[in-house]
Amino acid sequence: MSADAKLVYMANQIASFFQAMPGDEAVTGTAKHINDFWDPRMRRKLRVILDGGGKGLSPLVISAADQIRWPETAEG
Repeated sequence: MSADAKLVYMANQIASFFQAMPGDEAVTGTAKHINDFWDPRMRRKLRVILDGGGKGLSPLVISAADQIRWPETAEG
C-alpha cells in the first residue's frame, strides 16, 4: 500500500468512527482527531490529497477539511 493510500485509509477509518454522530458533531470530531493526533507532515500530505481532488477520501473527511489545522511551512 502506498503512503498516500495508507493516509486515505487512516482518515477514512477516523471518519467511519465519527459517522454515527449527528452531522456537525461528526465533522468536528473527525477534524479534532486529525488535529490532535496527526503530526504536521501527515496533515500536510492530507492537504495535498484534498487539493488533488480527494480521491478515495470519505465525504466526511472532505467536509472536515475546513476545520483541520493545516501546517503553513515544511517545518510545521
